[in-house]
Amino acid sequence: MSGTEILAILMLVAFFGLLMAGVPVAFTLATTGFVFGFLGFGTGLFNLLPARIYGVVSNYQWLAIPLFVFMGVMLEKSRLAEDLLDVVGHLAGGLKGGMALGIIGVGVLMGATTGIVGATVITLGLLTLPTLLRRGYDPGVACGAICASGTLGQIIPPSLILILLSDILQLSVGTLFAAAVMPGMLLAALYCVYIVMLGMMRPEMVPAVPQDERDAMPRAELWLKFFKVVLPPLLLVLSVLGSIIGGVAAPTEAASMGALGAILVTASAGRMSFRVLKETLQTTTKITAMVMFILICAQVFALAFRGLHGEDLIKGLFEFLPGGVAADIWFLMLLIFVLGFFIEWIEISYIAVPLFLPVFIAQNVDLVWLAMLICVNLQTSFLTPPFGWALFFLRGVAPPEITTRHMYLGVIPFVLMQVIAVALMFFFPQLALWLPKAIGW
Repeated sequence: MSGTEILAILMLVAFFGLLMAGVPVAFTLATTGFVFGFLGFGTGLFNLLPARIYGVVSNYQWLAIPLFVFMGVMLEKSRLAEDLLDVVGHLAGGLKGGMALGIIGVGVLMGATTGIVGATVITLGLLTLPTLLRRGYDPGVACGAICASGTLGQIIPPSLILILLSDILQLSVGTLFAAAVMPGMLLAALYCVYIVMLGMMRPEMVPAVPQDERDAMPRAELWLKFFKVVLPPLLLVLSVLGSIIGGVAAPTEAASMGALGAILVTASAGRMSFRVLKETLQTTTKITAMVMFILICAQVFALAFRGLHGEDLIKGLFEFLPGGVAADIWFLMLLIFVLGFFIEWIEISYIAVPLFLPVFIAQNVDLVWLAMLICVNLQTSFLTPPFGWALFFLRGVAPPEITTRHMYLGVIPFVLMQVIAVALMFFFPQLALWLPKAIGW
């Protein structure tokens, strides 16, 4: 093993060591990249860095990030979820587990409109967890449904994961948006099947909405609220995603119309104010700055690791794995799953995926299919302790009677369903590839 390969291994060890020590990922990427790149090649290696950074910040497709984030934050600030939950909960009627099914439905709609896990989990937790407990729901089931539903926005387009993966894998954003529709719906369907089966086998864990509460809202008023509350954001989502997937508009163009549409939806609900606009702009700026800073720092890490022949090291590692390309893919899936216990999806995306990408390109693996496997797998990182961010978000707003044990036990079935979804995607690639091929991407 050469000296540069030893430095590449030490670079990875240092990277994960700094992450475990709590150093922010952007600084971890930049620090390990600069230190080990300098040790290996001196300052000469970084002459290429300005061009790489310029290539990132001048990339036209990154305009979609602040615009989609603005759209999501604006709809979240408009308290859209409150009305959605009220309507969907009543529509579920006397069905056992109906309120949990309503939460999953709202998670799908909020995922397609906001795509912000923290906002969705916190909103669902504040609005529904006390109500679910009052209605006799099992605390673990309630916490699991809220956390899992809140993370659907990370796969249902438009989502930041898909935009970032499109850059990493050099694929069209529209193609990944189209490919992610079926996997997102598959996850939601698995959650719904679990809740329905739970209602049949253990009805005391997911009781129905009481009759007197259902009778409090007349049917005519309920459907009026449905058309007023559910329809506008649904039409907004369909128009934005439909224009991208259908090839009518580029992602950045559709994102700008989505941002404008979010303003109109909020204004039509009578909830537009200077405070809402100010908070939306501040949050959008923070999220966009964080993502772009990580992107820039990742260039330092990638340049140094490639210069130290780290890619050759990874290729050599895969040559030791028996079983061919299938074993290679499952090794990556296992690695992503394990890393999800400790670090966030954005670190996993910019570390694990680029490291292994040359191996899969050489083996002619369909990168759209691989992206969907990665995307569904990354869902688990939000729910797996100890660093599952959905658990952290819910812990911050949960009532005192909800313990950490309730949350950890509650999310286990949903993590297993996400693993099942990865397996289904692996054995049935058309779940991801059918829609992009059907519309000619």
